[in-house]
Amino acid sequence: MAVESLDMKNTKEREQDNSLIEFQETLKEAVNILNYPTQVFEFLKKPMRFLEVSIPVRMDNGQTEIFQGYRAQHNDASGPTKGGIRFHPDVTADEVKALAGWMSLKCGITDLPYGGAKGGIICDPRQMSLDELEKLSRGYVRAVSQLVGPTKDIPAPDMYTNSQIMAWMLDEYDHIREFDSPSFITGKPIALGGSKGRETATSKGVLYTLQMVCELRKIQLKDTRVIIQGFGNVGSYLARYLDELGAKVIGIGDMLGGLYDENGLDIPYLLENRDSFGIISNRFNSSISNQDLLEKECDVLIPAAISGVINKYNASKLNCNIIIEAANGPTTKEALNILDEREILVVPDILANSGGVIVSYFEWCQNNQGYYWTEEIVDERLKEKMTDSFLKVYHTSKRYGVNMKVAAYIEGIQKLAEASRLRGWLKF
Repeated sequence: MAVESLDMKNTKEREQDNSLIEFQETLKEAVNILNYPTQVFEFLKKPMRFLEVSIPVRMDNGQTEIFQGYRAQHNDASGPTKGGIRFHPDVTADEVKALAGWMSLKCGITDLPYGGAKGGIICDPRQMSLDELEKLSRGYVRAVSQLVGPTKDIPAPDMYTNSQIMAWMLDEYDHIREFDSPSFITGKPIALGGSKGRETATSKGVLYTLQMVCELRKIQLKDTRVIIQGFGNVGSYLARYLDELGAKVIGIGDMLGGLYDENGLDIPYLLENRDSFGIISNRFNSSISNQDLLEKECDVLIPAAISGVINKYNASKLNCNIIIEAANGPTTKEALNILDEREILVVPDILANSGGVIVSYFEWCQNNQGYYWTEEIVDERLKEKMTDSFLKVYHTSKRYGVNMKVAAYIEGIQKLAEASRLRGWLKF
């Protein structure tokens, strides 16, 4: 689960939630580069469907609390929509709409037979009991059950949700539909039809992306100095893999702050002692703020927590050569312009963190086949997909003379636009 520091939250409040605006601005830029008519932008700039729901939950104190939830289905021209569900106090309608659009682009880039979707509930799971979380999870499925399903819209875990929450949601859906439907949701426990390698998929996708960058730049991953901002599911597994491969993880950030050591942190110790929300910095008197951590000198900076942490206030202060976006929308458009001028390579989220949806697709395939793969097969196919997708975006960026983010949008848009044209929805 991803976590958020207090100083990161303050920065986010200053920036406000501009995720949908930034999605639309970059989308328009890519559409213009492709010489598509305006109708393509108008069609893709917002979800085809958006549902807002109210979910009553009887809390442990006997009071009933009403939670606000959302589900956005961006585009289903290429197939059923696919996307996670996040539980977070800062969830907004516009954020969910932007995330659904980004998921459509991810599926286009990685050539998956899906469109994008996203869900969210405004809540703070850190302040809720397991019983309350189960009631909320089941209530959300009841509220959206008419719009979701294994051939319509397939949910998955996201920020502050996990395999147990997916299990509760699957069970509720099965009760509603009165038959077993494991392909309704992905990111499930193995015992309920989950895929081996799904829990680590996003981290491994980021790792494979970084390895491709190192190969293209002819640098060795071993001894490369890396800072990972975020120590939840993605950041913690990534730290483990990098440490095992000999990279020097010199900084990590969590909800309360950051840890930094220019000689390298003791990653096995930190993994062993962090709590269930990825918090470890509170065990050290030497912790620093997340903003200070982001500005420390390193070779590779990997934001792996929340959106907007790299912004116009700090982009000129970063001391890295490469940024790999493991989180969704961690770099604002204004910041990206500054980083481009400074010739800092930014590998965008819709490419770098697509490992999760790729292995969710593998899980869906296995559920539909009733035949399950080994972890070695999952990893091999994930690496192949990530490598092919990276090279497509990289060559597109060279072809059009644009940064990797715009190139990723170009790659993602083309499949969506072509599928919509073939269905007769668009004429161009």
